[in-house]
Amino acid sequence: MNTQRTIKNALISVFYKDHLAPVVEKLNQLGITIYSTGGTLSFIESLNIKAIPVETLTSYPSILGGRVKTLHPKIFGGILNRRDLGEDKVQLATYEIPEIDLVIVDLYPFEETLSSGATEQEIIEKIDIGGISLIRAAAKNFNDVLVVSHRNQYEGLLQLLNEQNGKSSFSQRKAFAAEAFNISSHYDTKIFNYFNPSETSCFKQSILESQQLRYGENPHQKGVFFGKLNELFDQLNGKELSYNNLLDIDAAIALIKDFENEPPTFAILKHNNACGMACRSTLLEAWHHTLAADPLSAFGGIVVSNSNIDIKTASEIDQLFCEVIIAPGYENKALEILKSKKNRIILLQKPLSLHKIQFRSALNGVLLQEKDLITENPENLVTVTTKTPSPKETEDLLFANKLVKHTKSNTIVLAKNKTLLASGTGQTSRVDALKQAIEKAKHFGFDLNGAVMASDAFFPFPDCVEIGGYAGISAVIQPGGSIKDKDSIEYCNKNNISMVFSGNRHFKH
Repeated sequence: MNTQRTIKNALISVFYKDHLAPVVEKLNQLGITIYSTGGTLSFIESLNIKAIPVETLTSYPSILGGRVKTLHPKIFGGILNRRDLGEDKVQLATYEIPEIDLVIVDLYPFEETLSSGATEQEIIEKIDIGGISLIRAAAKNFNDVLVVSHRNQYEGLLQLLNEQNGKSSFSQRKAFAAEAFNISSHYDTKIFNYFNPSETSCFKQSILESQQLRYGENPHQKGVFFGKLNELFDQLNGKELSYNNLLDIDAAIALIKDFENEPPTFAILKHNNACGMACRSTLLEAWHHTLAADPLSAFGGIVVSNSNIDIKTASEIDQLFCEVIIAPGYENKALEILKSKKNRIILLQKPLSLHKIQFRSALNGVLLQEKDLITENPENLVTVTTKTPSPKETEDLLFANKLVKHTKSNTIVLAKNKTLLASGTGQTSRVDALKQAIEKAKHFGFDLNGAVMASDAFFPFPDCVEIGGYAGISAVIQPGGSIKDKDSIEYCNKNNISMVFSGNRHFKH
C-alpha cells in the first residue's frame, strides 16, 4: 500500500472562515488547485487567490436557496474514487472528474442555533446536508483523501502541509477521518435529540469536550470528565479537579440549588452527603452552625454557599482544611484570604441550567431517569395526626426534607432551627439510619428535644417514630404509603408528636 498521498486538488466549503486564511495561502503556495463554493469562494478571492467555483465543475448553480450546491457525482466521484483501482480511473477519465485529495468542510452551527432560542424553521435550516455528506465521503475514503472537518484542525493541517510539502501519510489521513466521524456522529446525535425531546425511546448522548483526570475514584482507575466545566464555574484558585471532587461538587450544586431562594445558607459535604448545613440571617452565623454539626467530618470536605462570601466569613472558613469552596461571589479581600492555601480549589458558580435527565452505566446497558426535581412546600404537606406542626416546625420539616432528598438512602435527617443536627446515611435499614443520626447528634452535644425528623421513604413499622419520640423528636415528615401508616400515626397521637405526609419518596442510591 502506498501510504503517501500528494495533495493536488482541494475542496473548501466552510461556514466559519476564521483561521482559514493561512491554510489557503499555503495551499496556493504549494500549487494546489482549489475548488470552492459561495461565501468561502468569495473569502478565498478576497485573499487574491484563485479558486474554481464548483458550478464550473458540475455545470449546475447553487439551487433551492443554497440547499443544493455540492451534491453532484462530479464532486463525490472526485472524493470517493479509489486511486489504485483501474476501473475507477477509467470512469474518472470518461466523465472528466478530477481527483479531490483534500476536503476542508465544516458543518452548519446546529447546536449554536438551537441554544440561541431560534425558531423551528431557523433550526431546521441549520441541519447540514451537503457538508456532512462530503465529510463522510472523504472520511470513508481516507486511504486516499485527507478530510478536515473542524476549524480546530487547521493548525494541525498547516503543520502537515509545511513539514511534508503537501503530502499526507496513511496514519495521518486515518486520524483525521476518525475525528471527522466523531464530529459527524456528534452532530447527528444533537439533531436526533432535538426531534426526540423525551430522550426515552433510545439512548444517544454525545459530548466532544473531555478532560483527562489524574485518576478515577481510586489511583488504579483511569478517569475522564466529558463536558464543559467552564460553563458552570470559573476556577479562581487551586489544583486540578479530581474525579471525587467532581462527584462531590455535583452533589453540592444539586443540594444548594434547593436553597437558592433561602436566607444565607452553607453546606459542607463529604462523599456526596451533607455533614453540616444551616440557614441563618447572616452568612457568618450560618457558617458557624454548619460547621458545628460535624466538625470532624468537615475536614477535607466540600463547602458550598448560596451567598457571596464576605471577609469575616472567609477568615473563619480559612481555619478549616477543605478541598473545594463554591459560591456565587467573593469579596476581593475574602478571595485573598481563601487563596492563601494554594491547593484549595475555589469555584465561582455561574447561573445554572442543568440537564433534567441523568444516566449511569448498569450491567450491560444504561439506566436513565428524570432527576428528582420535586421540592415540597407547605401546600404539599398533609397533616395526618391530631397535632398540627407549628409554623417553626413546618419550616424545619421542609428544611430537613430538602436535605433528605440529597442524602444517600436509607437515610434519616434530624434538624432544628433550620440546622442539620445529624443524619444517618446509606444504611441498610431505616432504624439503623435513625440510631446513627441520634448517636451522632448526641456525640456533638445537640439537644433533640423539639427537633424534627425527615425520612426519605415511608415507615413500614412504627419503630422509627417510637425511637424518635423517645429521643425528643416533636415533628415528623415522611412520604406515607405504608400499609401500616396507622400504627405510626397512632403512636404520634398518643405521644403529642405531629406528623405530615409529603406524598413523595426521595430515594437516592
